[in-house]
Amino acid sequence: MYSMTTLSPRRTAILTFIRERIVRNGQPPSLAEIAEAFGFASRSVARKHVVALAEAGFIEVNAHQARGIRLLDQAPRAELLDIPLLGRVAAGRPIDVDAQVDRRLLLDPTLFSRTPDYLLRVQGDSMIGDGILDGDLVAVRRTGEVRNGQIVVARLDGEVTIKRFERSATGIRLLARNPAYEPIVIDPEHQELAIEGVFCGLVRPG
Repeated sequence: MYSMTTLSPRRTAILTFIRERIVRNGQPPSLAEIAEAFGFASRSVARKHVVALAEAGFIEVNAHQARGIRLLDQAPRAELLDIPLLGRVAAGRPIDVDAQVDRRLLLDPTLFSRTPDYLLRVQGDSMIGDGILDGDLVAVRRTGEVRNGQIVVARLDGEVTIKRFERSATGIRLLARNPAYEPIVIDPEHQELAIEGVFCGLVRPG
């Protein structure tokens, strides 16, 4: 069986969306609902991603049913995770994060690629290319270790943002996944950067 880490962030988000709908509603989403949730122009785009998930072994699709998606990698139901929602994170320009616990959510652990430590609510649209939309709850695993290309929650001069991490010979950049936003280039002599954690899934409030 494949793991969620073998998928692109967009397909990881779609698989998470399918799992969350099954857990919450007792049935999978339709192609039209997937297309609407991710801003696809048509159901055919959603179908392409669903077929790719099926080919990768995550789901089974019955083409003769409107909601013919079935998860293949569900183990017997595990205990729900009790995860704190800490505040908000910028998908755009960095913003201050409210460290207070807004509330706690009980969530199925199969929604995530690894066990998260907390959730943050996304504000902004800079990560839409990775399927992370304004208002989504992103799940974060606390770690200071990060690989090139991972989606991270970073604290920059005391403010928090979610971006893709890039380290090269010329330095570190935090990359948006929306062409409307320029990369954030880190100046280590004048800016303090700390990696708060890595993205491990999302929940889209319905």
